[in-house]
This record gives sequence, C-alpha cells and structure tokens, in this order.
Amino acid sequence: MGFLRRLFGAGKSSADTGPGQEIGRVEDYFAKVGVIAFRAGRAIEVGDRIRVEGHTTGFSQKVKSIQIDHEAVERARRGASIGIKVGKRCRRGDRVYKIAS
Repeated sequence: MGFLRRLFGAGKSSADTGPGQEIGRVEDYFAKVGVIAFRAGRAIEVGDRIRVEGHTTGFSQKVKSIQIDHEAVERARRGASIGIKVGKRCRRGDRVYKIAS
C-alpha cells in the first residue's frame, strides 16, 4: 500500500473521497448552463458539500445555488425536484451524495 501511495500520491482527504449519504441520481444534465436535475432523497441546503459519482464522473463541490421550478431557494426538502449548478460534466444516472461537514 505504501508503494502505491507514493507512486500515485496520497489522494484527497476522506471528506472528499468518502461517498457520504446518497441524496439522488442525476435525471438530466443541461450542458449549456451546467446544471444537474434530480429528485432529492434527503434535505439539502446551499453551502452543503456534494459528491457526484458515475462511470466517468467523480468530483465534489460546494452547493452554491438550488432551484425548484426555476426559483432560487436556500434549502430543498426530501422529494423535491431540484436543479443544482455544477462545475463539471455529469451524465444521467450518476449518483449524488451529500458529504458530511
């Protein structure tokens, strides 16, 4: 393990690499505006950290904005269909996790 760690680097902190709680799956990705749409399985707020994981996707970021029916909101309840602006490309079916702060 030490050899691989030295060869490939120590990696990210456990907060960035740990999957956390799954809050949904990407239902749609809007490339022009960089927004993912999904149904929230748990409550989520602006300022929370999320991680998006898929076959070719894997990144984490802080939630800067949430929209419900084209209206900006500070938090979304479980079951709401929401849109979140993301910094990287995502694909339908990618899993969205909420990372514990």
